[in-house]
Amino acid sequence: MSTPEMAATRVDEVVDGIYRISTFVPEFELGFNQFLIDDERPALLHTGDFQMYDGVRGAISEVLDPSRLAYVALLHFESDECGGMDRFAAGAPESTLIGSAMSIGLSLAGWDYQGEVQGFADGEVLDLGRHKLRFLETPHVHHWDSMMIFEETTRSVFPADLYMQPGEQPPVVVEDSPAPCSSSTASPGSLPTSNRCERSSTGSRPSTRTGCTPCTAARSPARSCPRYTQAFREQPFAYQGRLIGREVVAPDEVVRGMGVPPAATESVPADGLSRRSRARA
Repeated sequence: MSTPEMAATRVDEVVDGIYRISTFVPEFELGFNQFLIDDERPALLHTGDFQMYDGVRGAISEVLDPSRLAYVALLHFESDECGGMDRFAAGAPESTLIGSAMSIGLSLAGWDYQGEVQGFADGEVLDLGRHKLRFLETPHVHHWDSMMIFEETTRSVFPADLYMQPGEQPPVVVEDSPAPCSSSTASPGSLPTSNRCERSSTGSRPSTRTGCTPCTAARSPARSCPRYTQAFREQPFAYQGRLIGREVVAPDEVVRGMGVPPAATESVPADGLSRRSRARA
């Protein structure tokens, strides 16, 4: 598979001690973000995919020595979240890979990852020094092992892919853009039913004083979180039978009767034998 063309990776401080690292990929019309938290025990949220490693590591080195990383966090098991995990572990041998209890205990357990790992359940907190990460489990929001992180000191929520925005976004925006937010998730079909996402976005506990810091967008002001959530209630955004623009064929159109309950295709008499079974008998 060919490597997509990427713009230069840039790093910008978006709130006290938290830096957005962003690489724009024109082919996808998306910027892929990682977040570096500079603290006594530095943490990197998302690694970027395997090909992004050099750019992301170079951006980290503008702020601190990458070998000092104490934690590398993945919010769900996907290449742009954790594709560089082995390389970061090799470069920071004292670091621990962290994620949801599902990501670490199930997905990563079957991987050949050699570094230290730690899984977190809903509501647990990790102390980095000045910053404190509270873990919020949001299963089936993009993936069944998904979680968000709420940084308590700066009141920053990291919602992974929930509030994605298209285009090359600046580090910080002051205006709201809920419409592109909804359409960007509807087009690739990356989010499940709207009910599940609405419940997670309204139940993630950070308040209207919380800044929103998504994986594929700019950091937006505190007022944006409730407005983005409202947009999810009012505009279509969930999976609608298409994946990255391609229509998905229903199983029954490929294999007749697949996915249809037996009662809908063939009635079974009281003796428990179908016509086909009776003929064989």
